[in-house]
Amino acid sequence: MDDIDDLDDIVEAFLVESHENLDQFDRDLVELERDPSSHELLSSVFRTLHTIKGTSGFLGFAVLESVTHVGESLLSRLRDGETTLSPRTTTVLLEMVDAVRALLAQIEQTGSEGDDDYAALVARLTAILDGDDTSTTTTTSANDELVPVPAAATQQSVGASPWGAAPPQNGLVHADDLAIALAEREFAEPPQPATRTSDDRGYGGVDGSTDNGADDGTLRGVGPDTAVTAPTPRTETRRPVADSSIRVDVALLDSLMNLVGELVLTRNQMLQRAATREDVELQRTTHRLNLIAGELQEGVMKTRMQPIDHVWSKLPRVVRDLSVTLGKAVDLRMEGRHTELDKTILEAVRDPLTHLVRNAVDHGIEDCERRRLAGKPEQGTLLLRAFHEGGQVNIEIADDGAGIDPEKLRAKAVTRGMLTTESAAAMSDREAINLIFSPGFSTAAAVTNVSGRGVGMDVVKTNIEKIGGSIDLTSVVGAGTTVRIRIPLTLAIIPALVVSAAANRYAIPQGNLLELVRLEPEQAQAAIETVHGTPVYRLRGRLLPLVHLREQLELPVAEHATTYIAVLQADDRQFGLIVDDIKDTEEIVVKPLGTQLRAITLYAGATIMGDGQIALILDAMALARRAGITLEGAGTASAAAAGAVSSARAALLVVALGDGRRVAIPLDAVDRLEEFPAGRIERVGSHEVVQYRGQILPLLRLDDALHAYGEGTATGTTQVVVCRSDGRLVGITVAAILDIVEDELAVRSHLDSGGRQGSAVIGQHVTELVDIGSAVATINPELLTPLRAG
Repeated sequence: MDDIDDLDDIVEAFLVESHENLDQFDRDLVELERDPSSHELLSSVFRTLHTIKGTSGFLGFAVLESVTHVGESLLSRLRDGETTLSPRTTTVLLEMVDAVRALLAQIEQTGSEGDDDYAALVARLTAILDGDDTSTTTTTSANDELVPVPAAATQQSVGASPWGAAPPQNGLVHADDLAIALAEREFAEPPQPATRTSDDRGYGGVDGSTDNGADDGTLRGVGPDTAVTAPTPRTETRRPVADSSIRVDVALLDSLMNLVGELVLTRNQMLQRAATREDVELQRTTHRLNLIAGELQEGVMKTRMQPIDHVWSKLPRVVRDLSVTLGKAVDLRMEGRHTELDKTILEAVRDPLTHLVRNAVDHGIEDCERRRLAGKPEQGTLLLRAFHEGGQVNIEIADDGAGIDPEKLRAKAVTRGMLTTESAAAMSDREAINLIFSPGFSTAAAVTNVSGRGVGMDVVKTNIEKIGGSIDLTSVVGAGTTVRIRIPLTLAIIPALVVSAAANRYAIPQGNLLELVRLEPEQAQAAIETVHGTPVYRLRGRLLPLVHLREQLELPVAEHATTYIAVLQADDRQFGLIVDDIKDTEEIVVKPLGTQLRAITLYAGATIMGDGQIALILDAMALARRAGITLEGAGTASAAAAGAVSSARAALLVVALGDGRRVAIPLDAVDRLEEFPAGRIERVGSHEVVQYRGQILPLLRLDDALHAYGEGTATGTTQVVVCRSDGRLVGITVAAILDIVEDELAVRSHLDSGGRQGSAVIGQHVTELVDIGSAVATINPELLTPLRAG
């Protein structure tokens, strides 16, 4: 390999570490010569050489391994007291160090060990090992060092030797002579052509012949029959790999990061002040400061970035040991192992990732016999995948195991007293699966040294959210489970959107921001619908729940001519945050909150703005929870701590049937709300369909499933709730769409007419609860049958 960038990461790390170890070896060996009885020094030099030998053998560097192996054997005898250190032994060991350095240099430059012969050195080491401390092939003083000479050099005449007057001896040359010769070659004037003759016929020899730019690679000298090889054109030297890195204490990097953060704050203040003044020189200087501060910030942040493989590299052993213990066969695959994270975040996700991998092997992937009976390959697959997206890092842990059965989770929650039977039955599958993040919850049949104590998944979720991340779990029974984690690249300096509410400024991390919407008064009136006091914005045909920032901050709501909506993402849910104004986007330095504000969960931290004032950083996840947008069981977890829960909170779409009855559909099953003219509805046999987004959308009348026989309304259009059932889109036709509610289903009954979920009081009306999958199966079970290929 011709360039350091082409070096394998492992080889490069080996070269850096080996050079550092050899420097320590030199110092220890010289000190050991003064104090041969020091067992500590003997152990140190032995460990150093043992490390180099072991790694060189692992990497397939046979010559390096053979040289260090003999040296290790000699040091082993010295350490064990079988022989004593003599000046001659020290000299030969130092020769070995020089030989190792030469081999490392050769590996760095070419990727291989080259053709140099170290047999003479190995012979001297072996002779001392055999008890002959006097036999040598070369006489040197205690301070002499020998280095290998390329084989071609030993075949040249003395006059043509690149080593000067000191010819090579047995493939070795004195290091001092070599250093002098190399220095002379390095700093000498460029080679001059032979003396020009008086007849001005060009550069010629004594025979008068001319040779202007001979192509044979030689220059004619002044002496007869002498020729030296033309020097190779000098190329730009590059820094050796041993000098290309330096070890730095993490505390120093943290200190530098803090200083850069303060510089960014000062930079922001300068930019804001310069923008208000008509001073060209000040603006030019500030612009230059902005560029330098940005480059410095990027450079310091890069020093803290590490590939996620630093964590993943430990997981193959974890999977292997756990598979053997449990009698399973698991194929661990990794994608995106070079994805980089801030070191602080990397350390924070180390334990959660390990726990999730252990869970996947223990709970997810079945043993060989069960997989064979299920028609699966006996070897299970566990995939780890990492990638950058939207300024964040996404990590996926996916297995092809048995999956998680939501019915078992509901039953377990009822058995443990975490839920009542009614509230468990009212939970969606998504809510039931997220019970796994509740404290003390476990699906293990028995407590083992691997799992079953109910400690772990709640801690995983807590630790991920502490660093501003989110975790989501999806599972298909019999097909496997996927855990998705989204975490920020860094916690120190982040890009953010600055908004205002009631003259106060707030920062929203751009990792949570999807888009911005500005509505003029007439647009807001047409696009924002208020259903029973709940504002909803129809964004590109999809309902987006709206949250007023002023309401969440318990400030009086004021009317504004223009409506600004920041569309945010919380877990896999989206909502619109209505703010007074949108100021700007800028990089902010995250500061922890004081003890007085830490109990307020709406804030993830604070920052100092360009004018020196403080702005609080909003926590999108906390906003969504407080507004009732997310459903992943925040109420369930708190109820579990209390021991029981008497009701379940649910987000529902309320519709009307033809006979006037009210029906509620889980909002997480709803994909879109549509309205189709009667002319667009077609028939396939006895089935109603409509062409919808490049596919044929089957239409099912909810009246038929729930035995409603009213006449409905004749409006010329059909109200359709587009839902997902087993991954397929199905259009559910209803008489009218009434409301979207987020309510506690406190008053429940098992009575219904086919919805399979009973009924409840919603908005002071008795409303039937419908399971879409059951409704589809009742109306047309053929829709659940997979399409046949061909």
